[in-house]
Amino acid sequence: MFTFLATLRAGLRPRAGLTLTTPGWLTLAAALLATPAFAQQATGAALKIAPDLRTVLTTSGTTGQNWVRSLNGTRHVKALIISNSRDPEMDALRQAVLQAGGSIYYRYTSVQAMAVMLPGPAVWTLAARSDVQSISPDRVLARSASMLEATTGASQTRPTGTTAFSTMSTGTGRNIGIAIIDSGIAWQHEAFRGDDGQSRVREAADFTRIPSALRFGGADWTPGIDVSHALHPASPSAWVYMNAVRNTGSAQPDPYGHGTHVAAVAAGRGSFQSPNTTGMAPNANLFDVRVLNGNGVGQLSDVLAGIDWVIYNARRFNIHVLNLSLGADASESYLTDPLARAVRSAVAQGLVVVVAAGNYGLDAQGRRTWGSITSPGHEPSVITVGAVNVKGTTARGDDVVTNFSSRGPTRGSRMNAQGVRDQFDNLLKPDLVAPGNRIVAAMATDTPAAGGLRNSMARRYTDLANIAGASQASGRQLMQMSGTSVAAPVVAGAAAVLLERNGGLTPPLVKAILQYTAQPLPGARLVEQGAGALNIEGALRLASALRMDMGWRIREGHTYAAGESLLPWEGAQLPTQQSVINGQTIPWGRLVFAGGNRVLTGDELFRRWQGWYDPRVLWVDRQVWQLTTSWWPNNDNVYPRGVTQQAASNQGLVTRGVLSLVELAGPSSARGNSGMFRTTSQLASWASSGLRLNSGIALANGLVMAEGLVMAEGLVMAEGLVMAEGLVMAEGLVMAEGLVMAESLSSSGAAAIEQRLRGEP
Repeated sequence: MFTFLATLRAGLRPRAGLTLTTPGWLTLAAALLATPAFAQQATGAALKIAPDLRTVLTTSGTTGQNWVRSLNGTRHVKALIISNSRDPEMDALRQAVLQAGGSIYYRYTSVQAMAVMLPGPAVWTLAARSDVQSISPDRVLARSASMLEATTGASQTRPTGTTAFSTMSTGTGRNIGIAIIDSGIAWQHEAFRGDDGQSRVREAADFTRIPSALRFGGADWTPGIDVSHALHPASPSAWVYMNAVRNTGSAQPDPYGHGTHVAAVAAGRGSFQSPNTTGMAPNANLFDVRVLNGNGVGQLSDVLAGIDWVIYNARRFNIHVLNLSLGADASESYLTDPLARAVRSAVAQGLVVVVAAGNYGLDAQGRRTWGSITSPGHEPSVITVGAVNVKGTTARGDDVVTNFSSRGPTRGSRMNAQGVRDQFDNLLKPDLVAPGNRIVAAMATDTPAAGGLRNSMARRYTDLANIAGASQASGRQLMQMSGTSVAAPVVAGAAAVLLERNGGLTPPLVKAILQYTAQPLPGARLVEQGAGALNIEGALRLASALRMDMGWRIREGHTYAAGESLLPWEGAQLPTQQSVINGQTIPWGRLVFAGGNRVLTGDELFRRWQGWYDPRVLWVDRQVWQLTTSWWPNNDNVYPRGVTQQAASNQGLVTRGVLSLVELAGPSSARGNSGMFRTTSQLASWASSGLRLNSGIALANGLVMAEGLVMAEGLVMAEGLVMAEGLVMAEGLVMAEGLVMAESLSSSGAAAIEQRLRGEP
């Protein structure tokens, strides 16, 4: 039975080209999962074990997974244990792991969790413990894979053009740190030079060189060891660990090539040659956190360790933005997904986290798919970015959402007591879209000392480096890429520019500003483009109109009450709510997503503090959580020790005067073009006639309550309806993206697909 179920899951991999137009496979899967054999295991402990890990534990034979190995005749797995223990050191749980014959490799800051190696039977035993919330395998992850300035409106925000970077006071992200968690950054490339001639890649950490078990001197795949030393900033173990992963000055900083391109889109300089490939924040500092190897893949444990590194060093290095242009299967709910939990902690620390939506908008037959957002893009607190095709022009009138861009809603899920996965997240994603088709930026090469060879992507796909007019001189080489992995750093760079202009913005405020000023593209639905296409010109003007002390005061522990003024002085006005970009007038969409499945609008969103603007507050559907950071002592709250999450106390979330569009959107139906499947432009046109929240929304014991207004769950999907319309879903499988070629390179097939999607003959 379980062997057949594993085969069934393998058939659901989006890149396998299978689109299911009936819910029959779900009925079959539910029947299999409800059999007595599974029901016996599904009670209690089994519900805490991720589906792909549980399948490995209940089948025999080879698995093809690098997190599984047989030791002394017993199947062992590498996994992540998420704990709800109140003890930050998790002493009792660690002792239980050792007693069960397992090993502990790392304890995380970003999430109350540890990386372990366990014999298979011990997984069931540990899952039964009350201090274990979930157990997930150490999955493999993969990358989600100027004109840019002109298209986004960035060039209009820079007073001296794009060449004299040293004279630019604002609009370039100066002194803002952007961490790139990817395959590395070719620090020696001309695109990353600063005004002083030195590289703006300030620090580099590499989590692919040394397995996690060895970073503190342990041995890999060895039972009975605990090398998860605490990272107290003054301890020898912290010094050993940080030096073990430090990678500054590497001769082969990015052998794959993906991370260099991503970093250049976010913060590269490109005025030294034609075409000008200047990125969004050409004065920002970059931090290279390498978690993907020379083939573009990596382990979940290393990505979590990379996020930990950023959180741990954020205040020390002035890192404010974190970009993840990578993704994994998002079948696990954001509530338990380790990657979602980790980036949520980063947001709670004040980091703006930007994530690629994924490149699964179409199946192999060119049919539209829904619910294909990857992890951690399904996490509500991050900014999830889809891709726009700008058609090779700086004008915005011809821009469209790319066919490959993953669509929402999110489909992470949980099991009920009968072992059936029937509790789906169904959150509204992506948040917005940005240019992501045939974007030209820096190409990674080895240093001259290492031979100066091109990266493996460019060697394998030579067309990527075929850039018209580019000299491709050493240290200045360019390549072009497509994908939401390219669109994400456009928004990451834009976030750095906003934070340079207004350092008081919190991560939820940055997201709200980017959404409110975005341009709805005609014909694209909420779950295709979110609030619309990035408009940095409008976002900068709105950010400049707000107070500049909120974010840093929150970082000092201050708490604001909903309704406090966001304006710098009494009588201050918000800017005109439209932009002029390249001579074209761009109206703002004026839509903001909140609570996971709400669409809000109205000037009051930026006149008054909203309770969910606090990055330590997570509001999703009818639940609200408070995230609390503990700090290592005697370091002025520079180095965090851990982040915990609990139900929030009573507080306001939304102020009087904010407009709700949930009721107008109606129940969600792809066929009926309603709810999440309405076009963004239609909701934007209704913004002025939304329903007013008379008394705001209050909070009691973690449950969102409506005062005087029953909030319709209009944006929560009807399960059977949408699943019957052709949802492609992966259950516990790695979503290995492969290379996304530009749409215009797909010959006549892309044109035919686009015609079909638009209903043309």
